[in-house]
Amino acid sequence: MKHEDGAKNVTVKTKAADLRATLDQLLSEHFVLAVMDMKKQYDGSKDAEYYEAALKQNALDMTPAIASVYGEEGAKQFEKIFVDHNKYTTDLVKAVKADDQDGINASKAETEEFVQDLSSFLDTATEGKLPKAAAEEVLRAHEADVYKTFQQYAAGDYEGSYNTFREGYSRMYDISKALSVAITTQMPEKFDNTKADTKAADLRSTLNSLAAEHVALANISMTAGVDQAKDYDAANWAEDMHTADFKAAMKSVYGQAGADQFEQVWTKNHIEAQANLVTAAINDDKKLMGDAQEMLKMFSNDFGAFLGAATEENLPTKAAQEAVSGHETYVQDTFMQYVEGDYKGSVDTFRESYAYMYG
Repeated sequence: MKHEDGAKNVTVKTKAADLRATLDQLLSEHFVLAVMDMKKQYDGSKDAEYYEAALKQNALDMTPAIASVYGEEGAKQFEKIFVDHNKYTTDLVKAVKADDQDGINASKAETEEFVQDLSSFLDTATEGKLPKAAAEEVLRAHEADVYKTFQQYAAGDYEGSYNTFREGYSRMYDISKALSVAITTQMPEKFDNTKADTKAADLRSTLNSLAAEHVALANISMTAGVDQAKDYDAANWAEDMHTADFKAAMKSVYGQAGADQFEQVWTKNHIEAQANLVTAAINDDKKLMGDAQEMLKMFSNDFGAFLGAATEENLPTKAAQEAVSGHETYVQDTFMQYVEGDYKGSVDTFRESYAYMYG
């Protein structure tokens, strides 16, 4: 028998935990795509239109998840509110670029309208399990995160922007936890009376968050690197901060020795190899490119072996190695498509890569 907490056979696979994971993925990806879309529009990047399209598609992808809980009518209501608010990002970018304070204020007013509309919808849909005031607070904080991340980027405070990005990204998981707890409390039988906030569900969410953030930061830093963008150093700094957070999560489960081992494997043939891929692409250095790809193969084997040993083969080494290898293929494909000018393909692969981390 599987128990949710404090038992031998704890499981992370329950209906409530699955709902939370789905919301984790969609809401965190919304934040990542919103920030990337705004930065790309501001810089006039060649892939800007594809990030804008991806942001819209992410909103549409939420509809089935909402429909599964609140039906088609509720899903349509949600979709209209959510899709419409994405256009405010475009308005804000134009206003900031033109130094148009009236335009900035108008965009902020539209954003506040979204906060009011969605918080009212959530309050009604959850029958008060997620009260309007609480929903308002987290939604307003989320919108502030998006605005501040972009504003700092536009002002050239790249390290500050990445720091705010990481805080804003983390907040999305607080929102999905609050929403999934509200939904499962409202409809316990629909979720087999399982809970969305067990220790197992929390661990799953934490690891998903770290894994998906790695994909986002890898894509951002590698494309910034090949473009020799001004925020490249700050993007690498953010990856270092992320590694430290991942190490802390490993320490909480496997102790200091396990955390140290994780850091060594994670950094050596992985983060360093990504940097080498960037250098190879800039210099059209086929030997360095091949060497970097070999390093990433070694990382897949080494990290898979680490995970197999750490979990006492509850995650078999071979399966772990295949999963890590699949991730590395996605990261490389996203980058190489960008380098080759296949911007739509790169954005599509990035979204697949992001979703893969929740598998």
